[in-house]
Amino acid sequence: MTLAKDTTTIGFVGTGVMGKSMAANLMEAGFTLNIYTRTKTKADELLEAGAVWKENAAVLAADSDVIITIVGYPADVEEVYFGDSGILAHAKPGSYVIDMTTSKPKLAERIHKEAAKKGIEAVDAPVSGGDIGAKNGTLAIMAGGSEAAFQELKPIFDVLGSNVVHQGAAGSGQHTKMSNQITIASNMIGVCEAITYAEKAGLDPERVLSSISTGAAGSWSLSNLAPRMIAGDYEPGFYVKHFIKDMKIALESAQEMGLLTPGLELSLSLYQRLAESGGEDDGTHALIRLFRT
Repeated sequence: MTLAKDTTTIGFVGTGVMGKSMAANLMEAGFTLNIYTRTKTKADELLEAGAVWKENAAVLAADSDVIITIVGYPADVEEVYFGDSGILAHAKPGSYVIDMTTSKPKLAERIHKEAAKKGIEAVDAPVSGGDIGAKNGTLAIMAGGSEAAFQELKPIFDVLGSNVVHQGAAGSGQHTKMSNQITIASNMIGVCEAITYAEKAGLDPERVLSSISTGAAGSWSLSNLAPRMIAGDYEPGFYVKHFIKDMKIALESAQEMGLLTPGLELSLSLYQRLAESGGEDDGTHALIRLFRT
């Protein structure tokens, strides 16, 4: 099928911090959108803008040409894709399913295999860039699946992201996202330590940030999250609880491959402490709280 904007209906499942903005960008680009999310009120703005509400994922799948999911946990992915009321049981042959949840690589491979049996193309395409990237349509999108499916879906990906890369076969997108999360995990510790060091040294942390963010220490987290740390704004662009989920998946995958990941293990232990102290619904940059005590 040709995925032209004026003839393609996209079904979107999951309108949380990331999904809401991503769905809005697709509508703005001219795609017709079907919406389903477990808490309907989270989709109110999208429905007011013209999205069509579907009562469950099965109905949405049957009425859509492309189905995009971005939900919380691998268990949620399994629930929405499999079983008699799942997406794969109701999606049309020739349609496409894109799971943009950060999930297990092996689960992505399973979805691809089961989808193929029904004549459906499946792509795993987790994203990075947080709420800012979702709003601005500048996400990094890491895709796994067939080259043909990726090329067909590229116009949709280009609405959502500015760095869209096909990484290889099914599961490759998720493996790439694990590399991304491993990098962020250790980097976030460094950002927290740098800001608290500057504060303890009696420096103006914003002025310090202006110097170090453009040099060799520069990173997305330093440029985008350190200012929130300094301001004490811990609103989530990405939830602590979801980052813990990602790190556990990465650690499990690394252990299966026999890899040593001490930075990842340290970061996971710190984030678990933060969650246990009541911070699981904060943004990931709230980690600095542990360093300021």
